[in-house]
Amino acid sequence: MSNLMSNYSPLDVTFTKGSGCWLTDSSGKKYFDALSGVGVVNLGHCHPKITQSIIDQSQELLHTSNWYRIEHQEELAVRLCKLANMDKVFFSNSGAEANEAAIKIARLFARQKDIDMPVILTAKESFHGRTMATLSATGNNKVQAGFSPLMSEFIHVDFDNLEAINKYSDNKNIVAVMLEPIQGEAGVIIPQQDYLNEVKTVCEENDWLFILDEVQSGMGRTGKLFAHEYNNLTPDVLCLAKGLGNGVPIGACLAKGKAADMLLPGTHGSTFGGNPLVCKVALSVLDIFEEDTILDNVNAMSDYIANQLKKNLEDCSAVAQIRVKGLMIGIGLDERIIDCTKLLQKALEDGLLINISGNSIRMLPPLIITQKEVDILIKKIIKLINA
Repeated sequence: MSNLMSNYSPLDVTFTKGSGCWLTDSSGKKYFDALSGVGVVNLGHCHPKITQSIIDQSQELLHTSNWYRIEHQEELAVRLCKLANMDKVFFSNSGAEANEAAIKIARLFARQKDIDMPVILTAKESFHGRTMATLSATGNNKVQAGFSPLMSEFIHVDFDNLEAINKYSDNKNIVAVMLEPIQGEAGVIIPQQDYLNEVKTVCEENDWLFILDEVQSGMGRTGKLFAHEYNNLTPDVLCLAKGLGNGVPIGACLAKGKAADMLLPGTHGSTFGGNPLVCKVALSVLDIFEEDTILDNVNAMSDYIANQLKKNLEDCSAVAQIRVKGLMIGIGLDERIIDCTKLLQKALEDGLLINISGNSIRMLPPLIITQKEVDILIKKIIKLINA
């Protein structure tokens, strides 16, 4: 009997080793990890440069406190802000904490505008985290079930629907719009190309903050370092985590302009956020992106995956839709034909790690995946769907 709380229902497998796109369990069986630890180990398991960075820093200094200056934190802030065209950054331990910081920035922005009951617009079917504030921001009733009363300062609107946002232009309590450029947990839902640009325009017209949650879509996942680069825009607040540390826990809330000046001494903090170890590792992650043409591989493999999926599954009656943006991959299934609830276990038995979001297969393979490994992945997916 486990002493762990029952909030997880883990599959009956224990992994003991990892290398690149592959994991090995306690019995020696190998699995293809098409999920990257849910979009975390973007550069693959046990990347040698990341491993060496962890070893080197662990032998120098793990932790001091944010009461003192931290060299690697300051260096990482400079590099991230330059890459994202932002002004300042707050470092946390997770994506939920990065989003919490964004929500607090929006609250302080509201106070400057003398708004006593600030409201943030978020999207239906979104996912922003499991803390009480980010849970309230999340537009998914199943995730929220059992935790009422939620924070009431969020209104959920239809995703990829500008009019759904526009109709709140006369609401004086709205202070921000918070969106994922691509909805990951919902099954890789990709909006129209100009959706984010239109939302940003509405935000500018109404003096609202435009907050982008790129916890999953950031750090090269879509073929650009940040997904919003496809729209040639800059948000007021940008939230990152997951792939930023390639396995070590780090989150980042970046802000620009007026939003960058909201958090003052005493308004926010984190005991472990931005410690020397995680910042050194994140710097190594950025080094690898610069040195190893990671984004070129993402785009090449994305095109190949999209073509192979369409070639092999487009005429399959069980497949309703194929959605690919970089290495964010969603395959919508017809639940009348295929039982989605059994797919996780079936895939595991065939040595494949995937995720099921509603009626969709979701895959987030490592960004270093090779064409040979894509062929293995496609073969397993075809077998899974046609079984």
